[in-house]
Amino acid sequence: MTSFDSSPQLNVWRALLALAVVFVMLATTGWTAVRNHRGASPLEASLSAWERGHLGGHRLPDPDASAGYLAHFFATLTAAQRTRLAARYPLAVGNMEGAPVELRYRANRLAIEQQRRLERKRMRDSRLSPGGQQLAGRRMHRYEDLLGAGRQILAFDPMGSGRIAEVFGDLDRADRISVVVPGVDTDLLTFQRTNRPYSAPVGMAGALFEQERTADPSVRTAVIAWADYTSPSGLGMDAATAMRADDGAVRLNELVRTLPGRSSVALYCHSYGSVVCGVAAHDLPDRVTDIAVAGSPGMRAATAAGLRTSAQVWAMRDASDWIQDVPHLEFGGIGHGADPVSGAFGARLLSADGAHGHAGYFTPGTTSLRNLAAIGVGAYRAVACAKDDACLTGLPGAVAVGRA
Repeated sequence: MTSFDSSPQLNVWRALLALAVVFVMLATTGWTAVRNHRGASPLEASLSAWERGHLGGHRLPDPDASAGYLAHFFATLTAAQRTRLAARYPLAVGNMEGAPVELRYRANRLAIEQQRRLERKRMRDSRLSPGGQQLAGRRMHRYEDLLGAGRQILAFDPMGSGRIAEVFGDLDRADRISVVVPGVDTDLLTFQRTNRPYSAPVGMAGALFEQERTADPSVRTAVIAWADYTSPSGLGMDAATAMRADDGAVRLNELVRTLPGRSSVALYCHSYGSVVCGVAAHDLPDRVTDIAVAGSPGMRAATAAGLRTSAQVWAMRDASDWIQDVPHLEFGGIGHGADPVSGAFGARLLSADGAHGHAGYFTPGTTSLRNLAAIGVGAYRAVACAKDDACLTGLPGAVAVGRA
């Protein structure tokens, strides 16, 4: 007679119950309800206006045309014509793959300034509840921050809780580009934080950029804080499934394929961001040389080889990171699959010494950040592997230095 405790069906239900319990636990420690967006997007309105627009008696090109075609279009224009288009259609130009990077920065600054003025009016709109007025104030102050001197906003969409991407360094001249892909609860208001700054995309990317310059000053680097996808907002099917990751993967691939120049690209994927990177992996161009995940709940693959990418796959997790308690399984679309730091997965395991908790991997002074920066500049010799892992085996010119 088969033991009841060994029933495969019972084991599956136990695993699902454990998964549900963990997600409920996470909901009580900071994850919030799923957000829904309604209404027309300002970005869509700007694109629609562009489609009806003319320049010099000629219709403007299809905004969905290839990045190469759009780049050629902008190259044929005078500086005054490009400036005019940015002023007329700031959101369209600011988010247009193929538009010159500096023009996108300029257009997004105009779009953010428009939104800042709008939110300032909403702060005093008596038709809004006190909570609505307070939210308008928070968004207005965020826009003021984004308008600070020297900020380079590569993408911006104020719809709903918002999407945004910011560049550190010279994207046009970079030898190597790093892209930070964040996880849940990332939006315009959480894009940067005063408290625990290195747990937010701006702090992560800024710290990585500075550490890369320290790791090898001779390498011209640029780092993108990429929050240009709609991340899950805490508990719900969004966080437990790849629904948000599917859309994010499309957007991430579009970004990588349209980055200027021929520089190599490394992806740094934190928490749910690693699900996005995992889903995107098989479509990534060869210029993506490295995918490094930190605090990952899984990458929607059973093994690193199953990601079907030519990039080196790296993984790290701090011993105090609560993500280790999330069951690494996938059943009926729920869960994100195998644990990337397990030996069976086959990733190159990095030391995460000094990275306390789930959000500490980009904190200055940690081995985790030094490892990420070493990968970003191609200095594999400087990488510290996790204990007992030969993470540099097979890499040209690399010698493992052990655990820091």
